[in-house]
Amino acid sequence: MLSERSVRRPPTARQAELLDRLEELFLAEGFATFTLDELAARLRCSKSTLYALAPSKEQLSVQVVGHFFKKATARIEQRIADLPDVRERIGGYLTAAADELRPATREFIADIAAFPPARATYELNARAAAARIRELIAEGVRLGEFQDVHVALVSEMVGLTIENIHLGTIAKRTGLSDAEAFAALSRFLLSGLAPKR
Repeated sequence: MLSERSVRRPPTARQAELLDRLEELFLAEGFATFTLDELAARLRCSKSTLYALAPSKEQLSVQVVGHFFKKATARIEQRIADLPDVRERIGGYLTAAADELRPATREFIADIAAFPPARATYELNARAAAARIRELIAEGVRLGEFQDVHVALVSEMVGLTIENIHLGTIAKRTGLSDAEAFAALSRFLLSGLAPKR
């Protein structure tokens, strides 16, 4: 859990820059094996600078994971904001999600899966993605762009697929890259939702 201080105060410009650098490092190499000493050395900062972000390495890891997903979500929403068609927004959402996950190595994803507080942050993001897809599907049904489906069920199925893409399960079982899996999910979803002629 994040400290009260880190929840209440937005990071300073220096702290935001450190979070960005930590995010880049964690995405490339994971975070489980690093010590605070190693992180301070890699970032060329003091341990007290890292402690100002979070009181422990574990809490720092959770904060960086949350930072990654918060930024990714904002960029995804920005990419689909001006798309006029709900079908384009769903396809754009899934494509953007694939693009955002592309820098995440298997080490990063495995560390999230193995560390319950980081996994909770991840699962919160996956639920938010499923809720966003649910909104888009419901909009498409309301507009007559999609056939009348059980919106909650379809969005939960999409959410579970997204989660399994994130965790590497789909790649392991199918041999598809994450980007290929998201593209296939998009095609499958949009063709399945298309109104029957």
